[in-house]
Order: sequence, then structure tokens, then C-alpha cells
Amino acid sequence: MLTGYILEASKADLIEASLLLNASRPVGEIVSFDAFGKLPPPVERYFRHILIDGQAIINTATLRQSGTIRTSIQKEEWSSFTARHLAVPLATGFIWNAKVETPIATHVRVLDSYIPGIGSGRVSLLSAVPVASQVDKPELNSGALHRYLAEAVWYPTALLPQSGVVWSPIDDSSAMATLSNIGTTVSLEFRFNDVGEMTEIFTPARFDHFDGRYRQIPWEGHFHDYQTRAGMRVPLYGEVGWYANGKLELVWKGNITDAKYEFLE
Repeated sequence: MLTGYILEASKADLIEASLLLNASRPVGEIVSFDAFGKLPPPVERYFRHILIDGQAIINTATLRQSGTIRTSIQKEEWSSFTARHLAVPLATGFIWNAKVETPIATHVRVLDSYIPGIGSGRVSLLSAVPVASQVDKPELNSGALHRYLAEAVWYPTALLPQSGVVWSPIDDSSAMATLSNIGTTVSLEFRFNDVGEMTEIFTPARFDHFDGRYRQIPWEGHFHDYQTRAGMRVPLYGEVGWYANGKLELVWKGNITDAKYEFLE
């Protein structure tokens, strides 16, 4: 068991090292409010509300999370989890390393990641015995990039045009964000409140593994409880789910318990 634990931990370390090695400097290294004039109005309001003019671009974001999760919209049981979420916007990638509690005092380790062009998901029992693994499938890559884009609300300089996001107007309270990376392109509708906070994301077609095969179905997330961290306003609560028969079925609810940022020097 100890050997298995060490092997699984080393896989997480290798993914993290690869992610950091893929970082590259953006076109612009600071936030400039003067560059926001061509953005859709709700997006400009959002950036002006949550960022600081002249601040540096985020290099890494290390987030600690706790919450509840369920593995399927067909299951009623929810499990508690804690996680370390490392996002590296300069590499367009993340690694989510979670410990999910299970009955009779056991747990599973869930390791999800997106390293430029490659999505992966790995589950191990007691953080030692692999029970499921998927890597570098087109559908998985797309789903992982969708997730990166949605969760960029926690590392918001990743949503700037200089970070590769293309914004298109929808209406006074929403806009479409499109991100391309190593042959994969995804889009998400971002919805904003009157204050300027981003409160919802939505796509009618995100890939995930359902009933033994990949399918695209509608996916939605909500974000609340904006607080100031490292001079930026970010939400400390998030929840996401899938639509089934026209109803949103949540599968993940989480709180940010700690957030540390390193900025481009």
C-alpha cells in the first residue's frame, strides 16, 4: 500500500512539474484598463470591478477547497471532499488533487488536470490503488479546457484578451468567452450581475463521461460570496451541474478556504 501511495503521489508531482514548465509570458504583463474599450460592456465592468489597473498578471493560483460532490446525477449520495487546486494561467492549465471521503472510513483520490492540449482524470482508492484513468482523448481534452475557462473566475487575469480569451457580446448582462489551446476550442457564456460580478457560466454542450461513453450535455455553474484576495475580488463559493430533462442537477459544491497567488515579475 505504501508503494502504491508513493507512486500515485509521484504522478501528481510529475503533472504539476509539467504544468509549470509549460508556462510562458503573455502578450501584456500587466492589467491595463485603457485596453478594455473594445470589450463587451458587462465584461469591461467585471474587470474594472475585480482587478486593479496596473496590477501584474497571475503566474500561479493555489486554492484550497472543501465541499461536497457526487459522481453522477443519478446518485443521491453526496460525499465530502478537500482539494488542492493549482492553476497556472501562463500555461493554460490546472491540476485538481482531491481527497473524497467514502463510507466505512475510506477515501478515494481524484486527480484531474489539463496540461496544454491534454486533459486527464485519475481515481485511486486510498490514494494508492488506481481504479480508473483517462488521458488525452479529444472529448476529455475539451471538457477539461471548458473547466479551466469556467474556473478562471478564481484566477481572473486568465480571462483577459492578452491571455488568449476572445469575448463576444450577447446582451447587457452576458457575453461569450472563447478559448483555443493546442487544437481544442471551447466557449462559455458568462453572466454578470449589476455590481459587475460574474455569477453564472453556461454551455449547451460540454463533454463528459456518461453511462460508459462521452456525450455533450448542457452544463452550468454559479459563483457567489465575492471577497478580496491579493487585491482582486474572487468568489469563495461555487457550484456546478448538468442539465437532465430540462432540470439543473448539481454535482459539485465547494468553498475556497484559502487562496494564494504568485504574480508575474
